[in-house]
Amino acid sequence: LEEELDLAGALRGPLPAIVGFEAGHQARACREPRLDQRARQTASDLEVGGGREDQQGFGVGSHGAAPAVAGDRRGEGYDTRAPMGLLHQAVVRTLPLVPTSLMRRLSARYIAGETLDSALDALRGFQAEGFAGVLDVLGEDVADEAEAREVVDTYADAARRVRDAGLDAYVSVKPTHVGLRLGEELALDLYRELCRRCQELDQFVRVEMEDHTTTDATLRIFSALREDFEQVGVVLQSRLFRTPADIEALPPASQVRLVKGIYLEPEGIAHTQPDPIREAFRTQAAQLLDAGHSVSFATHDEALGDGLLAECVRRGLPPDRYEFQVLMGVQRHLWAKWRDAGATVRAYVPYGPQWRAYSTRRLRKNPQILGHVMRATLGLS
Repeated sequence: LEEELDLAGALRGPLPAIVGFEAGHQARACREPRLDQRARQTASDLEVGGGREDQQGFGVGSHGAAPAVAGDRRGEGYDTRAPMGLLHQAVVRTLPLVPTSLMRRLSARYIAGETLDSALDALRGFQAEGFAGVLDVLGEDVADEAEAREVVDTYADAARRVRDAGLDAYVSVKPTHVGLRLGEELALDLYRELCRRCQELDQFVRVEMEDHTTTDATLRIFSALREDFEQVGVVLQSRLFRTPADIEALPPASQVRLVKGIYLEPEGIAHTQPDPIREAFRTQAAQLLDAGHSVSFATHDEALGDGLLAECVRRGLPPDRYEFQVLMGVQRHLWAKWRDAGATVRAYVPYGPQWRAYSTRRLRKNPQILGHVMRATLGLS
């Protein structure tokens, strides 16, 4: 306890400044020429390459071609890879040295545990308080097709257990977790298999969104799924400049989770500052509602959420047209506030044996998360 108090005292002053410095450094480091993506694309070539976690190019062909650097825009004077700041480098280099017990402690508030049973227990607890759920099996970027098929089996079993337990929850699946980087055709086939199995259970499936290198392929997969399945939705990120055009291209009456976006994307293709991201979220939410889509507002921004709720009430929207989605362990007072105001609030519950690898990847992609987690853990938020 004394060590924890000492650490809290040490972080109380410098941590916000360090996180703020890193945010500014990242914004400056990412200043690159803006790419007019759609002007450079043709109807048969809709790929964007660039900076995935390991900095390799990624292009997914329309017929499920293998990953390649052909989609990389570096030859056109555009590099999506943002240089890491000094703090970012320090965090990344020391992550393997952090004891598992400490990593588990830092992540326990936000991750349900390693097993499906622990996740179901969390969902039951939330449902008893009047909150619905989303179930996410931690993991991404599978090594081969066999692993991707095991992921589908895991999600199908989770959906069955959710149904059998009478829980108001559904599964949410990352494209790279079902093999997108191995090939778009494989990922589509596996999503179809999962949707078929969930349809038999009357269970919904959410196609998640990852970084910008996967956006085109993910949207193509979602559109193809909607031709055969009604109970499937997608995710859009308000920080990306392309999102308004992506909204226009959605299938009618889509179910969309709108997020600000956790991935630190380059300034050439995305908003990098809080106010523009927030305003884009507000504008895109209105665009989605105007177009007749159902929207899940995934946010912990209280002012933004309050405004969106007021707008939905003003429009007289039925309850099935909108809801709020929140992360397990984050700002519980907002859950109750929006629930008590009459909105559905759905908690995102991640679980799985890959919790440490997942946590490490998230910190590598966005080291600012470490500041938020430590402040919350130490009671500084």
